Amino acid sequence: MQERSWIKGNTQSLFIESPGSRCLRWMQEMPDAELIRYYLVGNMERVLVVSPKALSEVLVLKSYDFRKPDLARFSLKRITGNGILLAEGDEHKRQRKNLMPAFAYRHIKNLYPVFWAKAAEMVQMIGDELRGESTSEDKTIIAGDWASRATLDAISIASMGRDFDTLRDPDNELNNHYRRLLMEPSVAVRILFLVAMFLVDLRFFQMLPLKRNREIKEASVYIRTVARQLVREKKERLEKKTRDANSNSTDTVTASDDIDIMSVALTSGGFSEENLVDQMMTFLAAGHETTASAFQWVVYALCKHPEIQSRLRDEIRANLPSPSASPEATISASIIDSLPYLNAVCNETLRFYPSVPLTVREAARDTTIVGQHIPKGSILVLAPEATNRSKELWGPDADKFDPERWMGPGRANTGGADTNYAFLSFLHGPRGCIGQGFAKGELACMVAVTVGRFEMELKHPDAELKTRRGVTVSPIDGVEAKFKVVEGW
Repeated sequence: MQERSWIKGNTQSLFIESPGSRCLRWMQEMPDAELIRYYLVGNMERVLVVSPKALSEVLVLKSYDFRKPDLARFSLKRITGNGILLAEGDEHKRQRKNLMPAFAYRHIKNLYPVFWAKAAEMVQMIGDELRGESTSEDKTIIAGDWASRATLDAISIASMGRDFDTLRDPDNELNNHYRRLLMEPSVAVRILFLVAMFLVDLRFFQMLPLKRNREIKEASVYIRTVARQLVREKKERLEKKTRDANSNSTDTVTASDDIDIMSVALTSGGFSEENLVDQMMTFLAAGHETTASAFQWVVYALCKHPEIQSRLRDEIRANLPSPSASPEATISASIIDSLPYLNAVCNETLRFYPSVPLTVREAARDTTIVGQHIPKGSILVLAPEATNRSKELWGPDADKFDPERWMGPGRANTGGADTNYAFLSFLHGPRGCIGQGFAKGELACMVAVTVGRFEMELKHPDAELKTRRGVTVSPIDGVEAKFKVVEGW
């Protein structure tokens, strides 16, 4: 490792974590390393977890030896509450056990028609917007805006049984509060947060009369109030359903009462009202932004690789009904999951452009990783952005976007890598993303409907790629692309 500055450590940044690109460079410079120690601003020590064996210990074998650091917990808790994302130890085990039935494939497969219908609605509205514009060739769509609204609506239906309808009414009060809640902080706020982290308790920073703090508090209170009311309404409907069933009533409830995540969580009996609100806030924040970001990266990648886009469109049109020609057509998980190139494109995008490129863990007790002593309080770094492009794990073409690596016998789930720890986009083990199947299904449906209908190219194909780093990482312009309807589907 290079010599370090007493101000910036081994990095060139005054902000908290080192970008995945720098982590990848260190991994390439030290290909045999299992752990890499480096230093950040103020000489804060970090340990980058590199080898599959080290990753397996941190994520699976000793997963509860590590927890989210206070910095991450304080930043996220005022948004999500103490849901499954932030719960630790026995509380996390309890929450995960009670939520697992809602995220089992046998349940998620029933949500694919919800994903498909919302994607079809998005594509229909994009088509309407294109027809309403001039006949100019520059019919530009900002993919991120449409994806954000469609995924928020889809996850609100799938998690709560309620359509927030932000696609058709983007300026509704709920969406406005939600956007403010997840808005990327300004540079000034980030610097102040950094100073507070060194000099005072982080909770003091959240008490400062800053505009950003007020926005987060107001937005969180509003959305939690909506979620709490939905929890109460859902509980009443499910109790009525039970009473009606016991009395052989002919009254019925909607299908979503049986398949949305809240219904399953309520049925478990393992959550208080406030903890259910925490779970709903967690699903909205974590599930919505990550899929919207992934969709933007799919659009970006397909614009950069028109030959891949064309091949994918051919597969979609040959196997799936047009949502406009057959609006009542039934889409099942088995049909979507059987399309090899669609799933290859989605998996390669998730590998090449992970929505969350870096995450951190803190040692909750003295422990070891690959035989190395890790003292309590040590901060470990997991870098999907680096691991997912490691040539040691993926071969010499790791830095190439190539869906073909996911094609062929035995490759659909591995991409040809020798270890599942080569792919960290959803992490692994007990603390891995519980909604992985949900996210993949929703993304596949959105990509299928969009690519089946439109030909896409970047508005500024030669512009340098710049990213926005907030809750997730996505292109800073939301992917400005020219969409053109391709007739025949």
